[in-house]
Amino acid sequence: MGREFGSVGVVGLGTMGAGIVEVFARSGVAVTAVEISDVALHRGEVTMRGSLDRAVAKGKLSADDRDALLGRVTFAVGLDALREVDLVIEAVPEHLDLKQRIFAELDRVCKPEAILATNTSSLSVTEISVATTRPNQVIGMHFFNPAPIMKLVEVVRTVVTSQDVVTDIEALCERLGKVDVTITDRAGFIANALLFGYLNQAVSMVEAKYATREDIDAAMKLGCGLPMGPLALMDLIGLDTAYEILDTMYRRGGRDRRHAPVPLIKQMVTAGLLGRKSGRGFYTYEKPGSPVVVADEATPERQAGGEGAKHIAKVGVVGSGTMATGIIEVFAKAGFEVVSVTRGAEKSAQVCERLKTSLNKGVVRGKLTEQDRDAAIGRVTWSATLDHLSDVDLVVEAVVEELSVKKALFASLDEICKPGVVLATTTSSLPVIECAVATERPADVVGLHFFNPAPVMGLVEVVRTIRTSDATVKTATEVCRALAKHAVVCADRSGFVVNALLFPYLNDAVKMVEASYSTADDIDYAMKLGCGYPMGPFELLDVVGLDVSLAIQRELYLELREPGFAPAPLLEHLVTAGYLGRKVGRGFRDYSKR
Repeated sequence: MGREFGSVGVVGLGTMGAGIVEVFARSGVAVTAVEISDVALHRGEVTMRGSLDRAVAKGKLSADDRDALLGRVTFAVGLDALREVDLVIEAVPEHLDLKQRIFAELDRVCKPEAILATNTSSLSVTEISVATTRPNQVIGMHFFNPAPIMKLVEVVRTVVTSQDVVTDIEALCERLGKVDVTITDRAGFIANALLFGYLNQAVSMVEAKYATREDIDAAMKLGCGLPMGPLALMDLIGLDTAYEILDTMYRRGGRDRRHAPVPLIKQMVTAGLLGRKSGRGFYTYEKPGSPVVVADEATPERQAGGEGAKHIAKVGVVGSGTMATGIIEVFAKAGFEVVSVTRGAEKSAQVCERLKTSLNKGVVRGKLTEQDRDAAIGRVTWSATLDHLSDVDLVVEAVVEELSVKKALFASLDEICKPGVVLATTTSSLPVIECAVATERPADVVGLHFFNPAPVMGLVEVVRTIRTSDATVKTATEVCRALAKHAVVCADRSGFVVNALLFPYLNDAVKMVEASYSTADDIDYAMKLGCGYPMGPFELLDVVGLDVSLAIQRELYLELREPGFAPAPLLEHLVTAGYLGRKVGRGFRDYSKR
């Protein structure tokens, strides 16, 4: 039988501490909530009551349950109030010396059998534990914000933490309705180690003026289904907090440059631009603490219409794969005439059949009328020769992801197409400029990176090379608008926005498994439950295909030469072994028996 936690103490009543108090009180546990002063205590109590009142207003908690919950909480000033509790969870700011002082005092005050836990998200639990005479009873319990809602708790054991303590805390997490992942004491644990490398890289894109804050955030929300864009998330976390976490992980984690804070973060912190809590960070907010974004000097101006854009009425699509079929559907449904060019009549017939199947599904689901379906099919002309593209206004290439094939195609299009035609490539990782210079009209060449499935995904990355004209970029963004797609404009750099941010994060996750730090299952749980991601990194890798993922990661590494971008050897070995993911029945997981 594990121990029963009849009473729990929480030290620090900021947003996280108040949330942890609520979690325990909701589960029927008596909680002593402690702060350093009457003012801080009152502020923490107000924070907690506000959260409960909002739950009542939304119908998620009855007034009687709220009152009963509050009846389980004792608010007190000073650590002496924690003498009889069975467990203490510390949730004070992320400063090692402060936490060590508190743990030394808790060691003196608390009864000998009490477990002492820290909610740190990045500091060494081991270094905190040695401030006590009971390091075997010290453990990490990293809750995620907002604690009452987020299901994940990272249980962090040190090399001396007693197994009984780990087992008891795991059982407690289950009692609280949380999902725990148990890991060893390493900088950033799972979630933050993966999350903050990605956030830091997003900031570097802003610093380099590679893309706007709005486009980066939109790209990751629409392209990956994330609940928030990276820069909005930085503002929510607080740039000062983010800087401290990154700096700690950089110093503790082997000085990985992925975690070396981008200079812009420190500059913003110094200037007092801390995010939502100060009213200004990457975005400007209605007032300090408000989630409402207001326009500022960096907000893009809304342009009336597409001044300078070329008129596009007829579109050519080259290719016969899934992406080409999806792009044909998108244009045809939007009212454009489409010329589909494949390598032969048989391929054209296959694409036509897939298109009809997809459109019929739209009719069955009530998203399309039969008339609209028939009209879309009627707008498509099927061809097996590039010569039929001589009178189109835009060509979208969606052939195999091989540079030599694409360059040869663009050279042919250059000879066939009329002057002024926009030539677009859907490449997801290859240099657009290579396609552009294969023609005599590089100013007319642009990247239009649709996401799969094209009829569903709302994002298109518009990639401009150093030779792409402003008129071509405007034309591309106006076409996206006509397709009801959100266009994000970026420069011609490997991975563009989405893949450049996504795949290093996936590669970092593979390195965690490679180092035996955690399992694929626990890492997936951590990112889905702790960060609200729609899929864990290993689920996503298996869906994308490990061979595709490896190819993209290699392209990123070859172009940027960033050591942290080097493909994880485990990923390379799995691809060599033929474990490519769901498409072959085996990747990081075995799907053949499911």
